[in-house]
Amino acid sequence: MKQEKFMYAGLGERFRMEWKIYLAAFLFIVVADSIGQVKIPIGPGMLILFPIFYSIFMGILSGPQVLKIFHKKEVKATSKLVIVCICPFIAKLGINAGASIETVISAGPALLLQEFGNLGTIFLSLPLALLFGLKREAIGACHSINRETNLALMQDMFGPDSPEARGSLSIYIIGGMVGTIFFGFMATVIAAAGWFHPYALGMASGVGAGIMMASATASLSEMFPAMAEEISALASASETISGIDGIYMAIFVGIPLCNWLYRVLEPKLGPIHDRLAKKKEAK
Repeated sequence: MKQEKFMYAGLGERFRMEWKIYLAAFLFIVVADSIGQVKIPIGPGMLILFPIFYSIFMGILSGPQVLKIFHKKEVKATSKLVIVCICPFIAKLGINAGASIETVISAGPALLLQEFGNLGTIFLSLPLALLFGLKREAIGACHSINRETNLALMQDMFGPDSPEARGSLSIYIIGGMVGTIFFGFMATVIAAAGWFHPYALGMASGVGAGIMMASATASLSEMFPAMAEEISALASASETISGIDGIYMAIFVGIPLCNWLYRVLEPKLGPIHDRLAKKKEAK
């Protein structure tokens, strides 16, 4: 009984400290949902701004660096709440994946093996992250596209206060804001170049991030209206498979690869950043 009273007292204390976070999150959701999607035609394609873009932007404005509605103590508390908020969505992903198991089996090797292509970015992003001064944060930031399942994975493996989890969270936020715009724009540019068949571009749109897939497929559908249904179907199948095998690819390949590259490259690239930083301070 005493333990239960202590637990409820702790919850009450946390609510008194964090009530402003919950209220602001609710207001941001209402405002973002009221705005809805904003479509901006660019050339033959289209950029799409999703509600998550507005809500993240409002969160940034309310932080200690801008409007100072929230302070560093509240920001630190908020970072631990992210995994709680996305747990229902992660459960939904698992349910959808189980219901689509026949799609996974019948999709063929191209869809199943495309996740190896996503791992190639590690060899570009991790050295750059080290040159910019990141340490263990680079492992969380560079191991994958860092959407909900990856964010949960990093917090489970390394802990919510770990550098790896902070690196993953930073890319999750940046991906929500910039990634959707980038995906729609890049789909337009690549499609206009004519290097790949529209079906291949539809397949490439499903990388494990629903909003990014939607942005890319919307642009492709505008450019190839006669193939819109096929592009959407291939993107959805690819998205489903990426959500399933992506988590295992991160566990068994992506994170070990990042750890190995970090051990090899950080002693070489870390000092380069330090020397450049010292030169900048000297000026």
